[in-house]
Amino acid sequence: MKANMKRVGRCMLAVIAVCGAAPSLAQSGERVAVFTKNQTNPFFQAVRLGADSAAKQLNAKVTHYVPTKPDSIPEQMSQVEDVIVKKPDAIVFTPVDYKAMVPAVAKINGAKIPVVNVTDRSDSGSFVAFVGASDYKLGLETGRYLIKAMGGKGNLVVLEGVKGALTSIDRVRGLNEAVKEAPGIKLLASQPGNYQRLQALQVMENLMQSHPKIDGVFAANDAMAAGAIEALDGANRKALVVGINGTKEAIDAIKAGKMLATGDYNGFMQGCMAVMTAVRDLRKLPVQKEIVFPATVIDKTNYQQGETPVESRSCPKWEDAVKT
Repeated sequence: MKANMKRVGRCMLAVIAVCGAAPSLAQSGERVAVFTKNQTNPFFQAVRLGADSAAKQLNAKVTHYVPTKPDSIPEQMSQVEDVIVKKPDAIVFTPVDYKAMVPAVAKINGAKIPVVNVTDRSDSGSFVAFVGASDYKLGLETGRYLIKAMGGKGNLVVLEGVKGALTSIDRVRGLNEAVKEAPGIKLLASQPGNYQRLQALQVMENLMQSHPKIDGVFAANDAMAAGAIEALDGANRKALVVGINGTKEAIDAIKAGKMLATGDYNGFMQGCMAVMTAVRDLRKLPVQKEIVFPATVIDKTNYQQGETPVESRSCPKWEDAVKT
């Protein structure tokens, strides 16, 4: 009898030990709705792939919501309203406009759906966490890198993102701070290319007509940097060009000697960590209220880190990516 009781006791202890040892496996199949801004920017494709990789690792389910018209406020608002009706377990949210989408965040909060803010910091709202990078620091460090490569002197033009977009505002603000540090730099013009390659190409063509000597180009994202390079090539002109986002297109251009550098915004990791944060919160595991990646510049000396296609990458384990 005593032997039987001992065996039962050992079994119960074993069950308790197993349950206690793996809290992250206590729940699975969580449904996470992921909102990104558009289908055209490779950065957001990287965010979506990172989200998918994290969901696969954690046995969760991700559904993506992307406006068919780039950065459409009415369309994203409509998508948010539809998702609230479907009541996912959590939402990962990049607002197409950090101010205009505040009412959408309020609706999500009102529906009691936990939400992680990723990439573009919302102007207000209640969030489990923010996951992103400092656009200001990326603009500052990438701008400093360009100015140093220019020898601290020469004519510079800036291709801004979407007017009023916080990412563009902060990246250009960082660049302007770098320009203030370099009295030998002349800022000729700063015009929006709306984060689109074709628009940036057209803006760059116009800038070249107005300014016969351009030594450096700061583009607020890699797609616009590619457009600027195409315009320069078409006019048989040379200038040092930098972008931001660390996309595969930029890595290839750096390898080919067409592009000087890119600030690493690391969309894949942002997607990874945003979904991981949402799922961990649902599983009552510790999360960070702020996950902000450091400002890193990718150039010909370190581009190898970004050579692996985004489609072939896997999210790291939480404990390897987040230092507690």
